[in-house]
Amino acid sequence: MADKPLKDRIIDTALQLFEKYGYHGVTVDRIVAESATSKGGFYHNFKSKDELLYHIHDVFITYALTKAQEAYESCSTPTERLYAIVQSFVRVFHVYKPHITVFYQESTYLKPEYAAPINQKREEFKQIIFRVIREGIEAGEFRPELSVEIVGMSIIGMVNWTYKWYNPDGPLSIEQIAAYFADFILHAVLRNPEHPATARFLLRPVAE
Repeated sequence: MADKPLKDRIIDTALQLFEKYGYHGVTVDRIVAESATSKGGFYHNFKSKDELLYHIHDVFITYALTKAQEAYESCSTPTERLYAIVQSFVRVFHVYKPHITVFYQESTYLKPEYAAPINQKREEFKQIIFRVIREGIEAGEFRPELSVEIVGMSIIGMVNWTYKWYNPDGPLSIEQIAAYFADFILHAVLRNPEHPATARFLLRPVAE
């Protein structure tokens, strides 16, 4: 860890301590001591422990939102877009697992000035998913009887729970898990899963 930039050392140390002892169970002094820095070094990078907690939350939410925006812009059909968004969303739990764990444990301690921009990005992410589902229904790719809001929130809730059980050293890679999620979700929303234009996004049957 000593080879990392100071800001990264502080963040990594805070992630470990917050996850183990909780936000209020960790002081700036302890973060400073265990990251082998000084109070001056800490306050040069973060004006407070509150800002550090905000940064931990913001980095992965920004990543998830950016990936969703990129998926929407780079794909041409609602099915392609939903597939790409689900894939990137699931991968977030591998790239930023410690950040997400701390987020769900400690997000209630974010001060309003920091919670507002986080909530805004979460809302933007949600609206991208709603938009894709709505466009999929309008294009005839997704089932017309579906509720945009219920389907969208179901996807977000289901994938979000990954932080509780995902093990980077488990038997399945994050890519395999993402493929299962995408297959399950697309089977739930597609009007015709067997259509050649959409079947390529689904898992192939296991040969007997």
